[in-house]
Amino acid sequence: MTTTLPQAPAGDAGPPPAGPSGVRRALALARNTWRALTSMRTALILLFLLAVAALPGALLPQRTPSPNAVDDYLTQHPTLGPFLDELGFFDVFATPWFAAIYLLLFISLIGCLVPRSFEHVRGLRTEPVSVPRNLARLPHHAQSTADDDPDAVVDAARRRLRGWRVAVREEPDGVRTLSAEKGALREVGNLVFHLSLVALLLGVAIGKIFGYEGQVIVMADGSEFCNSGIYAYDSFRPGLDVDGTGLDPFCFTVDDFRATFRPDGQPDSFGANVRYQDADAVQDGDPTWQPHALAVNDPLRVDGERVYLLGHGYAPRFTVTFPNGQQRTGLVQWRPVDQATLLSEGATKIDPPGVTDEAQRRRSQLAITGLFAPTSSGGGLVTSVFPALDNPEVAVDVLRGDLGLDSGRAQSIFTVDQGMIDQGRLVRVARENIKPGGEITLDDGTRVHFDGVENWVSLQVSHDPAQTAVLIAAIALLGGLTLSLTVRRRRFWVRATPALPSTTGGRTVVVLGGLARTDRAGYGEEFGRLAAELAPPRADEVGADGADGAAGRARPDPEVPPDAAEVTDADQDVDRDVDAEPGPDDDGKDDDGR
Repeated sequence: MTTTLPQAPAGDAGPPPAGPSGVRRALALARNTWRALTSMRTALILLFLLAVAALPGALLPQRTPSPNAVDDYLTQHPTLGPFLDELGFFDVFATPWFAAIYLLLFISLIGCLVPRSFEHVRGLRTEPVSVPRNLARLPHHAQSTADDDPDAVVDAARRRLRGWRVAVREEPDGVRTLSAEKGALREVGNLVFHLSLVALLLGVAIGKIFGYEGQVIVMADGSEFCNSGIYAYDSFRPGLDVDGTGLDPFCFTVDDFRATFRPDGQPDSFGANVRYQDADAVQDGDPTWQPHALAVNDPLRVDGERVYLLGHGYAPRFTVTFPNGQQRTGLVQWRPVDQATLLSEGATKIDPPGVTDEAQRRRSQLAITGLFAPTSSGGGLVTSVFPALDNPEVAVDVLRGDLGLDSGRAQSIFTVDQGMIDQGRLVRVARENIKPGGEITLDDGTRVHFDGVENWVSLQVSHDPAQTAVLIAAIALLGGLTLSLTVRRRRFWVRATPALPSTTGGRTVVVLGGLARTDRAGYGEEFGRLAAELAPPRADEVGADGADGAAGRARPDPEVPPDAAEVTDADQDVDRDVDAEPGPDDDGKDDDGR
């Protein structure tokens, strides 16, 4: 019986097949994007981009550590400077584009390493791969005959390969095989290196979020500093989650400072004697202070904070005696303008005492500005020839008038407001070079006495809650890198086949094979030693020239039982795997196995 199906009219092919839904396309796009982001190739590209993005931070001044240098660059480059500023090149590490590269690299490394770690753990739990069918095709191979039976040959190989991961298998017709692997620590080191890199990046990010740094100048004459708030610092760089209200209230006092210099003026040693109280002692009112010798690269550690000695300088002390007999003493740090000789500049500003009239007080303010030389060259033009206090002298201008201290504008402690000088509201009334003990008398009888010089120290208080984690991650990173560079991954196989008595006098044909899964350098010697011990050449195998060649030694195969040549499908897969040249693919994994 024949059944005829109805046919569609000509020109009507039916409805088109339904395409993938929007949700399925979105999922496919997300899956492909995730695979591309977490590939090793993308991680390397992002790492390169991060290095390139950090170059402006190394080549150009940055606002965070040196805002004055940024202002000078903008002044010197009026065209290029504003353009670079718009791109964020003067604050690189706080720009959104740098943070985006940093975050993408972080995600890429985690997405790449997590599945790779699980895969490595699974690989460690599996037995070494089966013996390939044709060991003679390997880069390292050898063949010989032995008087022992296959079981004894394999047992001897197992004892010799102690420390290797070994698997012994049986094949038809009494054939025994041994598979051995060594060097799994290389992959462990590789994973430790990359995981430590992630931990290092995470630790740095935590430090930037919850840490802070503050700089302060303290006189080395018993002056005290307390970490009570950001107002106590000369400059303060808080983390993203730091508002300055939860600082640990520890205190320290700088008793003195000492510096030694070489004959050429180069610094030999810096040190300061300090006393400190931790937060508990401060809150309990404990009068006991702990002494500490503060030195460069030897910080004071208290309450998780680190106090570093950054530098030092000099502060001239002036005593001003007004016509009514009242005195005012000014002691303000002057900043070095020449680090080699510590030639310094500054401004000591003094308000007249006892003046109740506001207008009169503003017209009577004094500023002592100029240069200070710790070892003066002498003469009319003062300069410094050595950084130590061997022959101190100061060249000063005494200015009188309105210093602009009440204008509400921020003003540097090292200079006076140039605008006041330009407007004529601040005028120079004296200029002179004086040494300690010297004095200048102004036109109204005011005397300016140069009392002497005090040392000041520049300190930095740093708080980084992840510093221990960063240190551990850095040590682990170096350890993992050392393992990945020194450990060699290699495989070694043994096949022991009973030989037919009609073909050879030996009882067992021993075939060896070796393969370096990473770098072949050095494995030839190790394989040669193993072959010399496990498959030594018999007297009838050595050629007329006496050369046997442990690696790559070949001779006609003796006749073996026909069934011994049969291999399983798994063995053929391993054979094909070995025939291929090992190398990493785009996800960074070995192509010849795990």
